[in-house]
Amino acid sequence: MIQCNGRGKEVLESENKGEVIVRFTDQATAFHDVKRAIVPGKGAVINAISIRVFERLEQNGIKTHFIKKLNHCEQLCHEVEMISLNVVVRNVVSGSMAKRLGVQEGYVPEAPVYEIFYKNLDIANPLINEDHALALGIATADELTMIREQALKINEILKPFFADIDINLVDFKIEFGRNRKGELLLADEISPDKSRLWDIKTGEQLDKDHFSRDLGDVKEAYEKILMRLVSKESN
Repeated sequence: MIQCNGRGKEVLESENKGEVIVRFTDQATAFHDVKRAIVPGKGAVINAISIRVFERLEQNGIKTHFIKKLNHCEQLCHEVEMISLNVVVRNVVSGSMAKRLGVQEGYVPEAPVYEIFYKNLDIANPLINEDHALALGIATADELTMIREQALKINEILKPFFADIDINLVDFKIEFGRNRKGELLLADEISPDKSRLWDIKTGEQLDKDHFSRDLGDVKEAYEKILMRLVSKESN
């Protein structure tokens, strides 16, 4: 398998105007980049999973920056101006939400929980609300409405997508950007690096917490998801 060493993800110029190359690398990070490691082969697995997710979303009417796969580590994407928000949808309470609210991990709320975080590492990406986002000029009111609607629609598409391979979509983090026409596109990636994915039958965590919580080989965990997706495609 091709190895993709470097930072977690790199955006490179393309020969085509309005397009970029997104290269996934073997860098693993946690705790706002405090914890780092190189995991050989991780970038290729993340690329393969993210492509399959983008393709499913496009099939269901979600506009994304994804254009096509280039190789094991790279994909061609529309160039976008990223919006400085990390958008999180939670189907099960875990991670920072459990700590903030004193709720036990694994609690399932009656409806998905939607959150937005100001993407600014200097102040540790704080949780904000839509009024804060407007005051900071991060996005317009119309964009914030669309981001929420798209995030919840993405959740409704991906829950059964992962359930079909016996994976519970616990939560996920996404980002949006504006293309040259000012249109809002889902960008960045959707992968185990940006999601919590638990095995429905065993409860095994097959996601970023494998690295951040030292639960074992993170690439091996991600490969389990990829193998299930590939197996589903062949059936």
